[in-house]
Amino acid sequence: MSDIPPPPLGKQRAPRVVAELGRPETPGETAARKAASSRAHRENQTAFNLAIAIIVSVAIVVLLVLAVPRDDGSHLQVVDYQKVASEAQPQQTEKLAAPAMPSKWTSNRAEIAPAGADGVATWYVGFLTPDTQFIGLTQGFKANATWVSNKLDEARKTSEKTVGGVTWTVYDQRAENNTGNNAYAMVATEGDSTVVLAGTASDTQFDLLATRVAAQLAD
Repeated sequence: MSDIPPPPLGKQRAPRVVAELGRPETPGETAARKAASSRAHRENQTAFNLAIAIIVSVAIVVLLVLAVPRDDGSHLQVVDYQKVASEAQPQQTEKLAAPAMPSKWTSNRAEIAPAGADGVATWYVGFLTPDTQFIGLTQGFKANATWVSNKLDEARKTSEKTVGGVTWTVYDQRAENNTGNNAYAMVATEGDSTVVLAGTASDTQFDLLATRVAAQLAD
């Protein structure tokens, strides 16, 4: 009976040769390599899932924004200053300056303020012009020069002009790069009322308001 080798139990895979080492890798190196490969795969999968989650979240936000109706109209409060003046007038001894203005002029505030430490009660109307500029009308009752100075942050008089038959003192600080609410002002006194117009509007718009205030107070 000849010696015949037994058939192989199965095809044996040769150990993987690591090029850097020039030899087959050890079982420990094989395990470490597979572990590193699995870890890299998990990290790539996590990054992919995160990217998908971000894209889905952004898509949901965009859909919600598109689905919610938007009000593109102005949210500025519009006040019927002439109605407020009419209701307050019976309690006042001086006529309140609340002239009718063109339809595109609006008001965002109108109120009577009692006398404070300076002893001057006031009537105030905030006007918004058609080009969204601002003029505040403040009518001080039995006011004085100190009140006017404080109202205009101690601005210096620059000129005078006659508008609506009334002489107005002008305080023009626009050349000084003043863009505040007292950048330009006009002040006039009629009886016991001192009217201060101050804001950012054009000379033409100031003159229009001044003309109508003068006409109303002169009636």
